[in-house]
Amino acid sequence: MHRILALANQKGGVGKTTTAVNLSVFLASSGHRTLLVDIDPQANATSSLGVDKLRLERTVYDALAGDLSIHHCLLREVRPGLDLLPSNGMLAGAEVELVSAARREFRLRSALEPIADEYAVIVIDCPPSLGLLTVNALAAAREVIIPIQCEYLALEGLVQLVNTIDLIKRRLNPPLDVFGVLMTMFDARTRLAVQVVEEVRRFFPRRMFRTIIPRTVRLAEAPSYGKAIFEYDPSSRAARAYAELGTEVVERLNLPTTAGAVAAGSD
Repeated sequence: MHRILALANQKGGVGKTTTAVNLSVFLASSGHRTLLVDIDPQANATSSLGVDKLRLERTVYDALAGDLSIHHCLLREVRPGLDLLPSNGMLAGAEVELVSAARREFRLRSALEPIADEYAVIVIDCPPSLGLLTVNALAAAREVIIPIQCEYLALEGLVQLVNTIDLIKRRLNPPLDVFGVLMTMFDARTRLAVQVVEEVRRFFPRRMFRTIIPRTVRLAEAPSYGKAIFEYDPSSRAARAYAELGTEVVERLNLPTTAGAVAAGSD
């Protein structure tokens, strides 16, 4: 049975797209057929995989607002075992267009239904907002991963996000739950980063991932080359961290472990 994970945080710059891309690549390389859904009008997940968003003829916008079959919108095998439902700037108008649409909160869920069973995992990269696109993602998902930057201001809005998730759980999607909280951009040299991790651990004592993603230049560079960190610098600390996160996700989802997963070496 497929599992649908949404990565959500209304604050931008917290490593949400970086996590969506690298987790998807890890899962696919581990033998778990994966679909990455880019539902952010900025389309950073799309470009991070080396896809030119300006040349796309069909995107997630067409599946949501244009009533085009999702089969015609997918990019198959952008990596072995990984398909992409891409995005571009056209999606920015979808929230306005969907306001008057029937079952507007369930457009993504309905679009995914015909293909969902093709995948072990579907990963949805949400925009940095709590608007209708994010609501669509949370109505379609079963679990939410919340990336949080290891800085004080990143904690602001966390309660609002959790309240939104609870509201959608009550009204639109009862199975929805917080799958895990991921600390990102961690700099061990700063006392504040350590304090933020401790504070979030108190808030989510059983939901926080063991893995903490470090702040590294190589991780920030990889998307500009259209590569996952495993492809750009497989020996980096960031590659090791995302491999560890991927292993945690596989364990929590109770997916079978298979040979062939991306491996990260030593610095």
